[in-house]
Amino acid sequence: MTSVASTTAVTGPRIDQLRGLEQEVGVMIRRIRRVIRERAHAVHPELPASSYLMLSWLLSHGAQRSSAMAEAFGIDKGAISRQLQHLVDLDLVDRSPDPDDGRASLVSASETAVDRMSAVADERRRWLDERLGDWSEGELTSFVDLLRRYNAALDSHPDEHPSD
Repeated sequence: MTSVASTTAVTGPRIDQLRGLEQEVGVMIRRIRRVIRERAHAVHPELPASSYLMLSWLLSHGAQRSSAMAEAFGIDKGAISRQLQHLVDLDLVDRSPDPDDGRASLVSASETAVDRMSAVADERRRWLDERLGDWSEGELTSFVDLLRRYNAALDSHPDEHPSD
């Protein structure tokens, strides 16, 4: 991983805008962490936040090998295996033979998980709609577009991170 250092310092009004952005993103990150823990608990009282994220990923991507999950999450297969076993024990993940390789298995969200995750998503959208009820459709669309643009800009050079 390379780090790119700029020789030109950011000055003027832009530095205040960037500080404000860092502040608001920090608030958003703390809120997201709290909300993920709350959603995980709503799905199952024993579901850790990290496993909630894996379950969400499985719902989006369908049945997968655990090796694909390890690659997607950037963690070792042993850690994935332990978390998946916990999800199986909670009846939130099903295992089935991989039709392409009888030695391997696929994991997928169980019917219980689909139902609970759907209920949590419905509640999340209802809550957001209440909080953002005074936003116009155009404002909401603009905000989503700006977040998408922000994420794309940060993803455009994934190997370049400023040092902390």
